[in-house]
Amino acid sequence: MSSRSNNGIGMELGECIHNTGFHEVDKPEDAAAGDSESRCSMPPDGQLDAYTQIKPYAGMPKEVLLLYSHQARYRLPREILFWLIIVSTLALVGLTIAVIALSPACLSWWQSSPIYQIYPRSFKDSDGDGVGDLKGITEKLQHIEFLNIKAVWISPFYKSPMKDFGYDVEDFRDIDPIFGTMQDFDHLLAAMHDKGLKLIMDFIPNHTSDKHSWFNLSRSGHEHYKDYYIWAPCNSTRPPNNWVSVFGNSSWTYVEDRKQCYYHQFLKEQPDLNFRNPNVRREMTEIVRFWLEKGVDGFRMDALKHMLEAKHLRDEPQVDPLQDPETIDTEFELHHDYTTTQLGLHDILRDWRVEMDVYSREPGRYRVMITESYDYEEIEKTMMYYGTPYVKESDIPFNFYLLDLPTNLTGDGAQGLVNLWMTNMPAGKWPNWVVGNHDKPRISSSAGLDYIRVINMLLLTLPGTPTTYYGEEIGMENINVTVDQIQDPFGKFNPNSSRDPQRSPMQWSSEPNAGFSDSNTTWLPLHPNYTTVNVEAQQKDSGSVLAQYRAMSLLREMEPSLQRGWMCYVWSDANVFVFLREMDGLDKAFLVVLNFGQDSVLNLSNVKELPEWLTVRMSTRPENDGKMLEKSSIATALGEGLLMEYSTEVRFNPGHASQCFVSEKACYLKALDIMYKC
Repeated sequence: MSSRSNNGIGMELGECIHNTGFHEVDKPEDAAAGDSESRCSMPPDGQLDAYTQIKPYAGMPKEVLLLYSHQARYRLPREILFWLIIVSTLALVGLTIAVIALSPACLSWWQSSPIYQIYPRSFKDSDGDGVGDLKGITEKLQHIEFLNIKAVWISPFYKSPMKDFGYDVEDFRDIDPIFGTMQDFDHLLAAMHDKGLKLIMDFIPNHTSDKHSWFNLSRSGHEHYKDYYIWAPCNSTRPPNNWVSVFGNSSWTYVEDRKQCYYHQFLKEQPDLNFRNPNVRREMTEIVRFWLEKGVDGFRMDALKHMLEAKHLRDEPQVDPLQDPETIDTEFELHHDYTTTQLGLHDILRDWRVEMDVYSREPGRYRVMITESYDYEEIEKTMMYYGTPYVKESDIPFNFYLLDLPTNLTGDGAQGLVNLWMTNMPAGKWPNWVVGNHDKPRISSSAGLDYIRVINMLLLTLPGTPTTYYGEEIGMENINVTVDQIQDPFGKFNPNSSRDPQRSPMQWSSEPNAGFSDSNTTWLPLHPNYTTVNVEAQQKDSGSVLAQYRAMSLLREMEPSLQRGWMCYVWSDANVFVFLREMDGLDKAFLVVLNFGQDSVLNLSNVKELPEWLTVRMSTRPENDGKMLEKSSIATALGEGLLMEYSTEVRFNPGHASQCFVSEKACYLKALDIMYKC
C-alpha cells in the first residue's frame, strides 16, 4: 500500500480501502455506497492485479501514470515515434548537407547582371553647367533599374586638372568640383545600395597628374618623394631612350629643377608612378582601402600593363628595323618589350586582390576586381590577369576583342572573335564581353544602324558578363566634331583619332539638349537625331532598341541556360553565326541565330539534337516573335537576330565537346527543382 498527501487531502491506493472523505457531486449516498461496493469486488481467486485495480483517469498521480506508461501498448508507440523523429531529423540533416555539397556556387552579382558604363561628363547634368555630374547620375538611377542592370561602372570623377578628363588624378581621395562633392558621392552610393545596385569605380594606378602633391615634392627633390616617379639623366634636347608615349612623341619630359627627365606613358601631364618603390605601393594600397571603406563594390583598374618599366632603360626594338629612329613617334612603331607587362606586375595586383578579399568577407558584399589591359594579338598576356589555379587575381580581365567586330562583320568573323577568347581563357574562369566604350566608336556608327540590335542580342546571349556603354541600349551614334570643338587631348594630337564623337551627352528626351542639361551649351554637341532617338520615346515603343535590350536583359536573368549553361557552336558562314545555350537536365534550350551579313536561309537538318520545329522567343524584328520555324529553313534578314526556344531530352554538348564551353558546370534536377554539381 502507498499513500500520498496533497493539500491536506489523503489519498490511499491499496486493496479496496475506502476513502470516506470522497463524495461524488450530485449523487445520493446510497448510490455512492453501491459504487463503492462495486469497485471493491474481487476476482474469484482473491488476488488483485496491479494493472486492473485502478483505471487511468484525468489528474491521476504520478504513481498511477508510471504503472501504465510501462505497458507495451503505451510504450511501443512512444518509442516508435521517438525513433522516427530521430531518423527523420538525421535524414533531413543529411539531405541538407548533400544539397549544400552538391549545389554549384551561386553566381555573384557581377556574373548575374550586365555592367553598365557611365561616362559621368555625359550622363546627366544636374546643375546647369553643361557637364554631367554625380547628382545627375543619382537622378537617373531608375533608368538602370528599368534596364534590369545591377552593376554600374563609373569612369573617373577624382579631383583632376582634366587634361585627360579625369585620368590625370590630382587627388585620389577627393571628388572634382565639376562632378560635385564627397557628400554627393556618399549620397549616390547610398542611393545605389538602397536600390540593390553595385558601384564599380575606375582606379588609375599607373600615373597621377603633374599637379599631384607627390609629383610637386618629387620634382623638387624631397628626400621621401624623389623616387615616387621614374626619373632618368638626360638633357633638354636628348631623352634617355627611344620610348614613345601612347599619345605620340617621346615619353620623356625634361625638368630643369632636377636636371632630369621624368617618364610618362601618356600625356606629359600624367607622370608615371614608380611601383618599384615600396612606399608608392603602400600609398596606392591605402587608396584602395580608402574607397573600400567607403563601401564601393569594386574597381575597374586602368592601364595596368604600363605599371612597371625595365630598370635598364634600354631602347625598345623597332617594328621596322630599317626605319630612321629619328622618325619614330607612335607606339605602334616599337615592340614594347621594356615598357609593358614587366616581371613583378602580377605580384602587385595579387596584393590588391588580397586587400579586396578582406572586404569581401561580409555576406553579399563581394568586391569585384576588373582589370584593363588590351594586349592585341598577345591574348595570352591578357589571360594572365585571371591568376593561376592557386593564386587569385582579377575576376575578369576586360575582353576588348569584340570591339573589332565592325571590321569582322560576318558570321565567321563574329564566331572567330568569340572563339579567340573562349579557347584561350583558363578552364573554369568567367568570360566577359565589351562591344563599346569611351575610347572606341559607337557600334551604331562603326558597324551601322542595321546591326545595333543583333549586336546587343549577341552581347546578352553569350556566356559571361556583358558590358554596355551608356547610350548603346538606345542605339546612339557618334557625333560630328569639328576641329575647333575637339576636347579630347588625343584628338588634339591627331584629329582623326579624337574620342569625342562617342562621348556625346546622353539622349534622354526630345526636350532641348535632349533632357541632358538646362544649360545653353553642353560640353560636347548633341547628335541631331536626339528628337527621335531618346530614352523617353523608346520607352513608349514596344519594338524599340531599348525595349528589346530590356527584354533580353530580363530573359537572361530568368533562364538558367542563358546565365550559366553550355554555349555550343552550331554553325557559321559569311552571313550567320549560330550557337545554342543549354543546361544538362533541363529540357528547355535556346538556339541563337545572328545575321551579320545578308539575307540568309539556314538549313540545320544535319543537327540531329535539334527538334524539327523551334519557337521564336524573341526576334530583333518584332513581327517574327512567336513564330514556329522549321530547322531546315530558318530565314534571317540582314542584321536580324533570332532567339529560338525548344524542348528536348537530347543534349548537344556530350557529342560535340570541342565546340562547347561552360565556366561553372551545373545540372538541373527536375524532381527537386534544384541545380547540382555534375
